[in-house]
Amino acid sequence: MNRLKLLPVVIVLGIAALLTLAVRPRAYAQQPASDTGAKRTVLERHDLSVPGHEGVLVQTELAPGAKEPRHTHPGDIFGYVMEGTITLVADGQPTRTAKAGEVFFVPAGQIHSGQNNGDIPVKLLVSFFVEKGKPLTSPVK
Repeated sequence: MNRLKLLPVVIVLGIAALLTLAVRPRAYAQQPASDTGAKRTVLERHDLSVPGHEGVLVQTELAPGAKEPRHTHPGDIFGYVMEGTITLVADGQPTRTAKAGEVFFVPAGQIHSGQNNGDIPVKLLVSFFVEKGKPLTSPVK
């Protein structure tokens, strides 16, 4: 094939590759599975219109039998269960479960934990609306 005829094909393939990279989700930071069996991947992070706050979208995975220790967040979180079933334990609240397709809410500062009592991984999509510069999760003893 003539090199002049090949040039438009190369340009189109290059543009397609750049567009693919531009629109795919970006993983900003990933915390490897710890001894608790939980893994968090930050997918997106943006400043909010509320001064000093940011929105953070995180994918969290809990291996079968994994339990997150009691912890808090510096803002409200909304969770969506993509796969599996999670058991949520929050101080002062009844224990509840959320299965695939269901949502849950945890207010800022609420001491809570989550665990996977099932035999398949739990995958969550969690939206954090938190104070900027603070850790997303703070352990509680």
